[in-house]
Amino acid sequence: QVQLVESGGGLVQPGGSLTLSCAASGDRLDRYSVGWFRQAPGKAREAIICISKFSATAAKGRFFSSRNIAKNTVSLQVRNLESEDTAVYYCAAQQSPACSLQETSYGDWGQGTQVTVSS
Repeated sequence: QVQLVESGGGLVQPGGSLTLSCAASGDRLDRYSVGWFRQAPGKAREAIICISKFSATAAKGRFFSSRNIAKNTVSLQVRNLESEDTAVYYCAAQQSPACSLQETSYGDWGQGTQVTVSS
């Protein structure tokens, strides 16, 4: 089991970029595949991107995720932010080597960090 803490959220202007961090304790995060999810107000939580335990990076459209093994973290960079990106962002970890976008695949979750995109 690994404990996860997200950070880096805040208020960002449309068109800007943001980097979120998912810090792990209790185990090495490079032993886990990590998924990023978000939940907008009034909506169900949705998957964004996942990074396999054997991968150093993952990219999907405006989203880029990477590992920092020395810091035991995984980051999520989001470019060209839009108001629709306003949400609470979560990271989650699973020990399977497969990269999954299914919430039910993950047993360890962070508490989330709020991202608000507004001018």
